Amino acid sequence: MTRRSAPGTRLLTALALVAALLGSAVALPLAAEAAGKPTVTLSRTQAGTGGSITVKGAGWRPRALLMLLVCGRATPERGVIGGTNSCANADGLAVTTDGKGAFGKKLPVAEPPVPCPCVVHVATVTGEKAQADAAFQVAGHPVKALPAETGGGRLTMVSDTRLDGSSGILTWFGAPPARTFTFTVGNVGSAPVKDPVFQVGTSHGVFAPQWEEQQWRGTIQAGRKARIELPVELSAGAHGSYLVSLKYGGKVLAERPWGVGRPWGVTLFWILLCVVVPAAVFRIGMAVVDRLRPRDRQRPRDRAAGRHRGAQRLAELTVRLPKVGSPRGAAAPAATDSGPPDTPPDPGTTTLPWFTPDTGPGRPAAGQLSAPPDNTSPTKGTT
Repeated sequence: MTRRSAPGTRLLTALALVAALLGSAVALPLAAEAAGKPTVTLSRTQAGTGGSITVKGAGWRPRALLMLLVCGRATPERGVIGGTNSCANADGLAVTTDGKGAFGKKLPVAEPPVPCPCVVHVATVTGEKAQADAAFQVAGHPVKALPAETGGGRLTMVSDTRLDGSSGILTWFGAPPARTFTFTVGNVGSAPVKDPVFQVGTSHGVFAPQWEEQQWRGTIQAGRKARIELPVELSAGAHGSYLVSLKYGGKVLAERPWGVGRPWGVTLFWILLCVVVPAAVFRIGMAVVDRLRPRDRQRPRDRAAGRHRGAQRLAELTVRLPKVGSPRGAAAPAATDSGPPDTPPDPGTTTLPWFTPDTGPGRPAAGQLSAPPDNTSPTKGTT
């Protein structure tokens, strides 16, 4: 039985293998379409300024924020030469993809700042970088041929990029931060690449990169690699998280984050300015007020006269007060209010208010021992 069923078993195995191959052949295109590059389609390939076209896309990241722009000096094969500086940024629109990565949006037609050929450029704003272009012609806009490509060489990134350099004391006070973007590229084409032109862009937050063209002087032979250094500089006082991007031939080759510290020296300068300037103004104002204030020149003379009168009154009071320890019977003439006496008082005498015990009322005068006999009244003892 086993030997008779062997041919049938082999046939079934072969049919299963063929079915599996057919299934994989059908599934591969579907998977490639699902995980393919983002695509952009237009309702019309030509329109005039003031009109509008419908832009549709598929294959984008779900719930991604996209920017739609009409750009000049660009083709879908070479991308946008000059970056977003070649686009009509003022008339661009933003759109968010749905859960399947598709979108549809009406875009007004505007003339870019550079001549055509033109494209509708769609690129992600946040998250992983992705972009796609669709050829478009702005009716009535001038057309100029693109510059010829440099030979038949193709450059690709060989090693990781890095930002060399550090911030100095001037950057702490608001000077423009600067770094050197260092990377290594290799020529995988069949012809040498001479004086390649790279685009270096810096972006902050959700804003699109600002691209700047920089030409590297030199020749990269086919199958060789070269180490390239390009300067990168931000605006004065820049701080926060930045992203430095490198583009060549319309394709982004590398990206590098750059964290820039806050220029605290500028803050310190303004704090000192707010403290020093008011203090200096106050000092100047006080000096002006002191200079313009009227002076009283009689004041020193009045003070001297007051001190003289005080000394004179103190002398008068000293003469009038009694001295401790002087004999009780001694007396001195009292001083009048008109001035000091003509003769100084005896140091051993004491000035009493207006009488002394020996000269009180009803007492004999000093030196009189007894009353005379004739001091009695003539009528005493008569009848």
